[in-house]
Amino acid sequence: MKRFLSILLLSVWPLSSQASPALQGDVIADLNALQSQLKEGALAQVVERATSQAERLASGNQSDQWASALYQQLAAGALTRQDQHAAAADRLAIARGLSGVDSAQAARWLREEASLRRAAGQRDQAIELLSEWLDSQQDIDTTWQLTRLLAQQERWDEAADWLEQALNETPELSEAQQALALAVYRNAGQGDQALGWLLDGLNAKSDAADWRQAAGLAQQAGQSGVAAGLWETAWQLGKLTEQEDFWLLVQLHLVGGTPARAAEHLERAMSEGDIVRDESHLRLLANAWRQAKDVEKALNAWHALALHTQAAADWRAYGQLAYAWGEDGQAKQAFARASSLGDDEAEQWLASFN
Repeated sequence: MKRFLSILLLSVWPLSSQASPALQGDVIADLNALQSQLKEGALAQVVERATSQAERLASGNQSDQWASALYQQLAAGALTRQDQHAAAADRLAIARGLSGVDSAQAARWLREEASLRRAAGQRDQAIELLSEWLDSQQDIDTTWQLTRLLAQQERWDEAADWLEQALNETPELSEAQQALALAVYRNAGQGDQALGWLLDGLNAKSDAADWRQAAGLAQQAGQSGVAAGLWETAWQLGKLTEQEDFWLLVQLHLVGGTPARAAEHLERAMSEGDIVRDESHLRLLANAWRQAKDVEKALNAWHALALHTQAAADWRAYGQLAYAWGEDGQAKQAFARASSLGDDEAEQWLASFN
C-alpha cells in the first residue's frame, strides 16, 4: 500500500477550525513543515519529529490533543510509505481516540486504519474496524471489501449477511463479485439460494462456464434434476460440445430422474457415429431404458446387448426383465438361449414355464 490519504494541512485549517479546537500558530507552522518533509520523502525525520510532538501534546487540553492526533497522522503517513502498515495503523488508532477529534474525522481515520490493518495481514482486526465503520456509514465498495475479508477468514455466515446487503445495493456484478457471492453462498450452506440467484442471470448469451457453474451448484445442492435440465439446455444451445460434456449429460439424466433422455442421447450418438456401438455403450443404453421403464425399448435394447455379447448372463438378464414385465414369449426364448450357453440358473427359470 503505497498511497496514504493524509490531509493537506495548509488547506484544511479553515474547515477543521469549525469542528475542531483551534491550534496555536507555532503548531500550525510545525505541522506544515512536516507535511512538506513528508512530500519530499524525509520519512524517518517526519516519524521522529511527529512522534515526539504527539507524545508531548497528548496529555494537554483539547487543542493540544487535536494537534497530537494530527502529528500521529503524519507519522502514520510516513510509516505507510515505508510499508510499515501495522505501525501506521497503530498511530491512527491512537489519533482517533484522542479528545478534540470530531466524529467525522475519527470515522475517516477508522476507515484508513482498517485498510492498513488489511495491508498488514491483520484481517480480523480489519474486519472489526470495517464493521464498526459501516455501522454509521453507507458505502457499497466497503461492504464488498468486508464480505471478501470475512470469506478469506472463512467466517461464512457473517459473510453471507453482508453479501445480502451488497447484492441489494449493486445493480450489476463484476465477475469477481459473482465468484465471491457463489463461494459465500456455497460455504454458508445456502446452496439453494446461490442456485436461484445464479439461475436468474442465465440466458442464451451466457457462456459455457456459467452453465457449468450452475449445474455444478445444483448437484452440490442435491438437485440432480435441475442439474440435468441445465446441462440439457446448455447442450441444446451449443454451449457444451466436448465428448466429456456428452457423457456428463448422460450421467446427469440418469441420476436426475430423466433416464429416457439419457437413452435418447445415447441412441442418437450411436446412430450418428459419435460413439461406437460397443458392449459398454449398449449396456448403458439398455440400463437407461430399463430405468425409464419403457418396456418395448428396454427389451429391445437388452436383446441387442445379448446378441452383441452372446453372454449367458446377458440373455438371462434379458429373460428376467421380460418375465417381470409379462412378456413370457420373449422371456422363454431368452432363458432357452442362456441355457444353451451353459447357464444353470436359466434352466431353473425355464422350468417355471412347464
